[in-house]
Amino acid sequence: MAASTSWASNEGVRRSMQSNKGRDTKPELRLRREAHALGLRYRVSIRPLPEVRRTADMVFTRTRIAVFLDGCFWHGCPEHHTAAKTNMEYWAEKVRRNRERDQETDEALRQAGWTVVRFWEHEDPVSAARRLVEIVEAERTKR
Repeated sequence: MAASTSWASNEGVRRSMQSNKGRDTKPELRLRREAHALGLRYRVSIRPLPEVRRTADMVFTRTRIAVFLDGCFWHGCPEHHTAAKTNMEYWAEKVRRNRERDQETDEALRQAGWTVVRFWEHEDPVSAARRLVEIVEAERTKR
């Protein structure tokens, strides 16, 4: 696909964006490493609701907790999101839709009895893992 008919402003941008990973990113690996070190066991990159095409980064099946680690650019972090300098309308709409889909996902999971936990990629993985331990322990005592 030529750059003129692509969402990318040029072929270099296109290649760069296509190389972004859908899972096992550095922030995800850091959070998982810290959570595992604190004794948590979880499933990685699965759909909490198989009939809904939404994949959580970490899933605690017994306690029904779905964890998402949101990227600052892709999910519009209020602290770190920067607007794209080229193709601005496309990227603004993309981020808006991602945030809308995040809300839809959270609502669907909550209605199905799941606890949804979201972290930003910039959050300290040690602190995030500790909060996750608290959430998992609280859910275990409920069940």
